[in-house]
Amino acid sequence: MTDSPSAYWRGNDARAAASNSAARLWSMLMMARILLAVAIVATHTTADRLAENMPGWTLWASIAYLMATLATRLLTPHRIRSQPLGWHWLHSCGVDLLYFGALLLVQLAGINYAPLLVLPVLTAAVLGSRALALGTAALAALLVIGAAYATEQTTPWLHASVLFQAGVTGAGLLALAWLINHLVQRTVREQKSADASRSQAQLQTLVNNLVIEAMSDGVLIVDSGLVVRSANPAARELLGSDQEITASQFSLSGRPSWTQLADIAKDTLAGEPLTRKIVDVQWQGSTASRMLVRTERTPPIDAQTPGLCVMFLQDLRAIEAQMRAEKLASMGRMSAAVAHELRNPLAAISQANALLDEDLEPEAQERMRAIVAHNARRLERIVDDILDVSRVQVNPIESQTLILDHEVEDFCAEWSQQNRVGLRLALTLQAGDTRIQFVRDHLRRLLVNLLDNAARYASDRQGAIQVVSSTSAYRPTMLLVWSDGAPMEAAVQRHLFEPFFSSESRSSGLGLFICRQLCEQHEATISYDRTTRRHRNRVATGNEFEVRFRRAQATPATLAAAGFATMFE
Repeated sequence: MTDSPSAYWRGNDARAAASNSAARLWSMLMMARILLAVAIVATHTTADRLAENMPGWTLWASIAYLMATLATRLLTPHRIRSQPLGWHWLHSCGVDLLYFGALLLVQLAGINYAPLLVLPVLTAAVLGSRALALGTAALAALLVIGAAYATEQTTPWLHASVLFQAGVTGAGLLALAWLINHLVQRTVREQKSADASRSQAQLQTLVNNLVIEAMSDGVLIVDSGLVVRSANPAARELLGSDQEITASQFSLSGRPSWTQLADIAKDTLAGEPLTRKIVDVQWQGSTASRMLVRTERTPPIDAQTPGLCVMFLQDLRAIEAQMRAEKLASMGRMSAAVAHELRNPLAAISQANALLDEDLEPEAQERMRAIVAHNARRLERIVDDILDVSRVQVNPIESQTLILDHEVEDFCAEWSQQNRVGLRLALTLQAGDTRIQFVRDHLRRLLVNLLDNAARYASDRQGAIQVVSSTSAYRPTMLLVWSDGAPMEAAVQRHLFEPFFSSESRSSGLGLFICRQLCEQHEATISYDRTTRRHRNRVATGNEFEVRFRRAQATPATLAAAGFATMFE
């Protein structure tokens, strides 16, 4: 069963587009009717002046036909224009057949009006169903044959070839109606197929975009000009391209820190796809961010549309965190169990040592009791550290929105008073009102651990310990804890954040490990580097721990303020 144009126009898919297309076709055919009516009026006016035997009603009939065509064009509402031909067939094709048939019957001044019947047949074939088109063509054929028969009866000397010619004309009109309607139906089917394919493509594009946006790995689509056409949030975070301020499309050659990625994109577009490569993206004034890069090249569509480079970026922090989680899972459970078992005998030892203190008098015995108490407290701290690690891994807490500078200032003041560091500690807080996602108690524990570690190795000079906060539109919010201690050995640096590793025999080796666990729980990062800093007129090289925080989601007010501030940078 063949599909008709009406089935398409009544369909749900692309209804608005089909309606507008039908209305445009209708308007074009009605404009052709108007032009034809004007030509007929002009012809009859000229013939009326040149021929004496022209009936007077013909000119008035032509003017009436012109007025009818104008009224149909101007007064038909849009909803009728966008529908297939139905009862309003009478206003267009019916009026044409009636008027053109009358002209055929009278044969004015020897004019052949049969070609005029092509217009109503064409209109019915384009705007109507196949049955309506063939019916209109049949009526037109009957009019041609009837007019020829009537003319032969009134003029006996005309040969029978006139009737044969009329029959051929009628057959041609039928063939024309069938062919045009068939082409229209085929075009409609192809249009429906194209609309369905476009809908499927749009749906697939939406699904792909949702999947890419939600991916934890970064995805970049780079063209031959090294312009990033699309980047998901994970890729922007790895590149430091703030989505709230940076344009949706940007160039990899725009920053020196992206030079490695730009070179990789060039090689891929030149036909050398990259399987795997580790890339360091160096932020200004901070340590490098490491990522694993893999690329693919899309085939070119044509000579004018070259292929694209698709880059997959994987943060090595996630890979390393997964490996550590698998490695430490069993050890963490065992450590927690051992810590709980050690707590009971430790409590008994501490209680017995306190009872002995009441009866001990000699100085040597007092020293022995102090040694027992000191080591019991040390063991208790180790147990607490192990349990803290277990709590961080097992009991994650929902992050809070904190103003970094306010919290850091309060924690540093409290720590400085407890440890009496005085002028050894220098604060440089430049993050302003920037908000981060972190739990307040966890931030305190993180900062205190870093400050305790810095105080253990720092000198007694002013500014030997420095705490610096900073933020910008193109970099994450950072907190730096620096001290002017001696450089660490390479072996120590490699295992710096691993559990139970310490360069001191009296340390549990869990302080920095807990810091890293706290950072990972809140989607932050911590790293170490050997850097140089200035305090007053003194320049010194020391150990620096850098923490990068996840910013809190910006509000419209903060976005407007950030956009206004960038105008003056």
